[in-house]
Amino acid sequence: RVKALRRLILSLLRRTMENPPASPYLPDLQRSTNSTPAPLIIALLSTLGNLLVCAAVALNRKLRTVTNYFLVSLAVADVCVGAIAIPCAILTDAGLPRHNLYLCVLMLSVLIMFTQSSIFSLLAVAVERYVAIFMPFRYRALMTPRNAVLVILATWLLAFLIGLVPLMGWRKTAPAAYCFFVLVVDMTYMVYFNFFACVLAPLVVMFLIYAQIFAAVKRQARRTGAERRGQGGAAASMRREVKTATSLFLVLFLFTVCWVPLHVINCFLLLCPRCPVPLELLLAAIILSHANSAVNPFLYAYTMTPFRDTFKAIFLCCRTLGDGEATNATDGEEAGAGAS
Repeated sequence: RVKALRRLILSLLRRTMENPPASPYLPDLQRSTNSTPAPLIIALLSTLGNLLVCAAVALNRKLRTVTNYFLVSLAVADVCVGAIAIPCAILTDAGLPRHNLYLCVLMLSVLIMFTQSSIFSLLAVAVERYVAIFMPFRYRALMTPRNAVLVILATWLLAFLIGLVPLMGWRKTAPAAYCFFVLVVDMTYMVYFNFFACVLAPLVVMFLIYAQIFAAVKRQARRTGAERRGQGGAAASMRREVKTATSLFLVLFLFTVCWVPLHVINCFLLLCPRCPVPLELLLAAIILSHANSAVNPFLYAYTMTPFRDTFKAIFLCCRTLGDGEATNATDGEEAGAGAS
């Protein structure tokens, strides 16, 4: 009897592993994400918009600053989100790939990698602005293009290591036939390690840095206001710093608004499994997190005049080339008609 009961239990466990009970969200979430064009639209906007940012910095020498090097690193991460991570998310929403656990974990990890790279790029921008405001005489020595490249390489390496942690073993023991996020990625990794340590802590540091920057700028503005005579250059420089810091803080603020809701939902799913989370809210949080990769080019165009002017020049150049090709084609057709 004991052996028969043991065989029955093993048989039930085997059937459960082969046909695991899905999360209550999985069927509806799968249908919702596959039926909406939003992820594909976001992927397209993210890829094209951030490639435009990279092209603008490459074409305009005035945009080749240390700050913009970090913004290019952020844009590259967003291009990867649009071109790689979102398509991988669409595939895993459909349960693909099947019968390949390591490829499944890798596809689920790429979004974590690129998001972490974005966070580190934002942190590098905040530190660079801090040095510019509080250590202006050491800025040129510390914030050289070479040092910026080294920092960018270090941030990408660290982001990849953090994203690959599930591949190193911190994941659920899931059946290889299924590739769903909630069945493969361990929520303790997502909440305690990824959110608290790798997302929330850098965000708190960045908000404190910008708070200090704005406080210092405000004090300096009062000082220059009291000594306005002969300080026109200092006042103009301070206005530029305020405008730059405000634009970069908006990038950080939008990142926080787009990503924190999904992480908060993950906390509820781990710490309060019986708490009801509406499917619509979960789906909106997922789409909002993806949308963050597409908003930065619009923000640069709206708040940063050099980027806006360079974007216009690129569009005008493309339009001129297109008009020139159309004119040449028309001339060729007219010449052929005249010859006949």
